[in-house]
Amino acid sequence: MKKGESSLTSLISAFSRAYHSQFDTPKIFNDYIAKDLISQKEFNDIKENMMQGIQFFNKDIAQKFKGNTEEILKWITQIQLSPTPLARAAYCEKVVLHEVMLGLKQYVILGAGLDTFCFRHPELNSSLEIFEIDYPATQQFKKKRLDEANFKIPSTLHFVSMDFTKKFSYRNLIDEGFDFNRKTFFSLLGVSYYLTKEENSSLFDHLFAKVPSGSSIVFDYADEKLFEEKGLSNRVENMVKMAAASGEPMKSCFSYDELENMLEKSGLLIYEHLSPAKINELYFSNRKDYLSAFETIHYLHAVKK
Repeated sequence: MKKGESSLTSLISAFSRAYHSQFDTPKIFNDYIAKDLISQKEFNDIKENMMQGIQFFNKDIAQKFKGNTEEILKWITQIQLSPTPLARAAYCEKVVLHEVMLGLKQYVILGAGLDTFCFRHPELNSSLEIFEIDYPATQQFKKKRLDEANFKIPSTLHFVSMDFTKKFSYRNLIDEGFDFNRKTFFSLLGVSYYLTKEENSSLFDHLFAKVPSGSSIVFDYADEKLFEEKGLSNRVENMVKMAAASGEPMKSCFSYDELENMLEKSGLLIYEHLSPAKINELYFSNRKDYLSAFETIHYLHAVKK
C-alpha cells in the first residue's frame, strides 16, 4: 500500500459486505451500513473490475454466463470475495456481544478498515469504549465517508492511527483514554496474513503484556497450505495473486501447533478454534447459492491466562 492511500482490501471487504446485505439471502452477516461508506462510483468500479477479470477467475464461468453481468458478479462475489469477510465478522460479533453481556467495557478493533460495529450497535454507545486502529490514510478516508453519509461519531468511538509492521505501541491508545485496568477484547480480522510471523508474534506480545487476565482476541489466519492449495475454482491461489497485485502481499501462514506455541509465548490459551469445515457447517450450510467457507482460512478465539 502506497503512503497516503486508503487500503484497497478494506474497500473490497466493504464492497463484499454491502453486496451481501443488498442481494444475498439468507444473510450470514447483515452489514446494512457498508453501502453508505462506498461511493456509487467505487461500487461500480469494483463491480466493473471484477467482471472484466472473469477470465482470470474462471474461463468456463466466463463462457457459461457470457453477457449475463449480474450472474458473473454474483459468482465472483460469492465464490471469491465474500465468504471470509462475512463469516469472520459474524463469528467475531457473536463473541464480542457475548463479552459485552459479561461486562466488557473496552473493545479494540485492529485493522478496522470500514468497520461499522459502532453504528450498527448504538445501544452500546454509552457503555462500550471502542478503539479503531488502522493506517492514517484509511482512517481519514473513513471519517470523510462517515461525514458524507451524515453519521455522527459518538464520543466512545476513538480512531487510533498505527502501522502494524512497526512495533506496536499503546501510547496513542492511552492518549484516547484506553485503560489498562479494564478487561479488553481485541479483534484482528483480515490482518494476520499480511504480517510476517515475527510481526504477528511481536504484535501479540505487545498487545497482551499489560492487559488483565481474561482479556481476549478473535482473529483469522491462513493455515500452512495457503501457498499450495488451489481451492474451489482456484480461489485460494487467486486470493494470493490478487493480494500481491494490489500491493498488499500475503506473508504468513501457520500450522495449528505453531500458532498454539506462539500464543502460549504471549500468555494466551486457545479458547475456540474454527476450521474451514466447522466454519462451513456454522455459516454456510443449506445454502442454494455459491457461498461456502474458504479453504485454508481458520478463526480463533484466544484468552489471556
